[in-house]
Amino acid sequence: METKDKPNKIKTVRPETLEFIILYNQLKGKAFTGNAQLAEILGFNSTSSITEIIKSRQNIDPEKFKVFKEYFKDYLDNGTTAQPVAVMGGGIPMFEVSVTASGVEVYNDINDKQAVGRMNFPGIEDCDFALPVWGHSMYPYLENGCWVALKIIHDKKILPGEVYYIEWGDYRMYKRLLAGNSPDEVIAHSDNVTEMIGNRLKYAPFVIKIDEIKKLCLVKDIHKKHNH
Repeated sequence: METKDKPNKIKTVRPETLEFIILYNQLKGKAFTGNAQLAEILGFNSTSSITEIIKSRQNIDPEKFKVFKEYFKDYLDNGTTAQPVAVMGGGIPMFEVSVTASGVEVYNDINDKQAVGRMNFPGIEDCDFALPVWGHSMYPYLENGCWVALKIIHDKKILPGEVYYIEWGDYRMYKRLLAGNSPDEVIAHSDNVTEMIGNRLKYAPFVIKIDEIKKLCLVKDIHKKHNH
């Protein structure tokens, strides 16, 4: 009997967290030497708490952010200021999708869907929209339930070896696209090569004609879900 994944709540990155990330990048090496020093200043028990905020966008405790700004106020008053990123109304739209039992989304136009939120943090300014990951075919690179920021590739020029979101045939999926035997085709490869059905790969590679791809988007950023 298959076990269904629990629905994942959409994580909202608060404005003070975004501002902290920007200030962190501006002040590191100037106001503090590294995460160990900063963790001690802010009262964290481990440097991993800083890493979670910077790398995984785990929201910072507002009180600790106040301590941060107070401790480094001399640097901030001297012109080192962050440009806060607006969360409401800014960023890229996030679209939820429902999947079949096989973990594949039957194609329907994403433009017909209502955005369920907006994703906004440094590094995704040139992206067009965000979608969640469903299924396990691209594990461990993409985990079921995480969100990815996507950039539409209008000219369909593919960089072999990169991971893309594609709408093809009647389906939508994430695949690593490899060079095919001819210039007009690519090989859709799944990173998960451990799951087997009998003596065959569960997620076997297959060939796609490039002109049959309805939408091609490069995976630019991955926002992994949190279990705590």
